[in-house]
Amino acid sequence: MALPNPGMTIDPERTAIVIIDPQNDFLSPGGVAWSVVGESVTENNTVANIEALMKAAKNYNLPLFISPHYYFPADHRWKFEGALENVMHSINMFDRPDPLKLDDFIGSGADWLEIYKPYIEDGKTVVCSPHKVYGPENNDLILQLRKQRIEKIILGGMSSNLCVESHLRELLEQGFEVAVVKDATAGAKVPEGDGYASALVNYRMLANTVWTTQEALQALGDSLPAFVSN
Repeated sequence: MALPNPGMTIDPERTAIVIIDPQNDFLSPGGVAWSVVGESVTENNTVANIEALMKAAKNYNLPLFISPHYYFPADHRWKFEGALENVMHSINMFDRPDPLKLDDFIGSGADWLEIYKPYIEDGKTVVCSPHKVYGPENNDLILQLRKQRIEKIILGGMSSNLCVESHLRELLEQGFEVAVVKDATAGAKVPEGDGYASALVNYRMLANTVWTTQEALQALGDSLPAFVSN
């Protein structure tokens, strides 16, 4: 028996777009993770699809939230780590030299992809504190959403079976409705398997609905009047 598709109705007063890790180390060919995620990013047109969601947030006057991933020097003194934590630390992924300063940040692997900056740095987007492993349990994303009385999430970003799936699971546990945009993400391809392919199964089993970017834009267009922000 095929699984049902509960769907998600967009309520302009209760819906937000959440993007995870829209950063150079994941999404730029010069990023340190490109060798393992680049093929999937290219296949899914992930960079352009994330931009389309960000642009839609502004066009439809929906709150846009960013949940970034940063590592500071203290994080490199952890006494144990999982497999991909080990990889990220060993290649200095998302590294920032200081938690309170932006020395050497601009253009670094931890910085936003350049095409996203007009959407993120417009003074309206909520940039949350960094998550440190995969999920939002240790940053302020949930608090920020609650404070704006958000109940429904359109979710995209990087990477599919790690931070995106972990955010999905926690948002569901916290009582949010979540629509995952499956081509606004991508995953690592390693000898042990294809992270993106593994995530798709769990998205379908867990999320309220799974959309393509075009389906998400169509749902927004059908539900909301266009509002192009200044």
